[in-house]
Amino acid sequence: MRHLLLKMIFTASFFILIGCKKNENAAIVKAENATNSIEYATGLSIVKYEDYSVVTVSNPWPNANKDFKYILKEKDAKVPDSLQTYTTVQVPLSSVVVTSTTNIPFLEMLEVENKLVGFPHTDYISSEKTRALIDKGSVKNVGQNEKLNIEQLIELSPDLIVTFGVDNNNPMLDNLKKSGLKVLIQGDWMEQSPLGKAEWIKLYGALFGKEEQAKELFDKIVQSYNQAKKLVADKPATSKVLYGSMYEDVWYVAKGNSWVAQFMSDAKSNYLWADLKGTGSEGLSFEKVLDKAKTANIWIASGSFKSLDELQKANPHYGEFDAFKNKSVYNFEGKLGATGGTVYYELAPSRPDLVLKDYIKIFHPDLLASYEFTFASKLN
Repeated sequence: MRHLLLKMIFTASFFILIGCKKNENAAIVKAENATNSIEYATGLSIVKYEDYSVVTVSNPWPNANKDFKYILKEKDAKVPDSLQTYTTVQVPLSSVVVTSTTNIPFLEMLEVENKLVGFPHTDYISSEKTRALIDKGSVKNVGQNEKLNIEQLIELSPDLIVTFGVDNNNPMLDNLKKSGLKVLIQGDWMEQSPLGKAEWIKLYGALFGKEEQAKELFDKIVQSYNQAKKLVADKPATSKVLYGSMYEDVWYVAKGNSWVAQFMSDAKSNYLWADLKGTGSEGLSFEKVLDKAKTANIWIASGSFKSLDELQKANPHYGEFDAFKNKSVYNFEGKLGATGGTVYYELAPSRPDLVLKDYIKIFHPDLLASYEFTFASKLN
């Protein structure tokens, strides 16, 4: 009898073990089949599993000393014990606070702008659709990026605050977390690839349960961008381009691997600082810029100038450039929203295809004769 009982226990244990092994193997197969859905962005990874997604944000600011990992899960979904130490966010979100205007187009493209409950310095937002929500009182002004109103945020109690940092010292982020608020770091501003910046829409797709819609929208942007590139594929880069303007006593030019320089390269122009290694910008003296770019035939001026007269009033020496004399000066930052927000700063990162078309129309106007500028303006 005892022998029979032991045999039954052994048999039951064997089948339980086999069942566990099958479940374990199935989980391993599913994990192995999970892939990162991000193709262009270098600072974002989204890996979707059956019950949850793992979001990793890397290099969210210069010389970041760590990556940030987040677990997005639906209600009652089970997350492995090994991931319990990371910030868990229940999705889809029903409310959110974002702190950069570049996030606003993503919300609108996914038709979830009504989930936005707070933003710092709402005057910076230029979109008419979101401005209507602000005017209605649905979106609260929650202070400034460097000094968010924590008491107000606690009262709003958003499901998530999506924000950014500029270096490894982030006391505001620490204070938000200490107050019990859920925070996700976004690093889209560090992306130097035009399509890499735009691909961050997929993060919002994951946050609001709209992954497929986000992918479809992004794929259309990629297609539009590549179609624009094909227009100039066989064109020579004949336009000698000067970029930037003076800020106090320094002229900042875009480095050759920067976001701006990538557009000018894809639009087939001869950007005069294309060989300047690195991302971001380089500060130069006026004399150095004039020496190199006096004969440039196109000038992309930074700043919100509306006319050549306004530009020259800012610095009388601007008139020494041939591009100024020939009235071939363009500006991307002159179009403003109702309360002073810059349309280009807000929308350009999410619609690089439109930025590229603007550049192509400047450098090769015959190719897009009927196209009207989205951001750029020619100064008269």
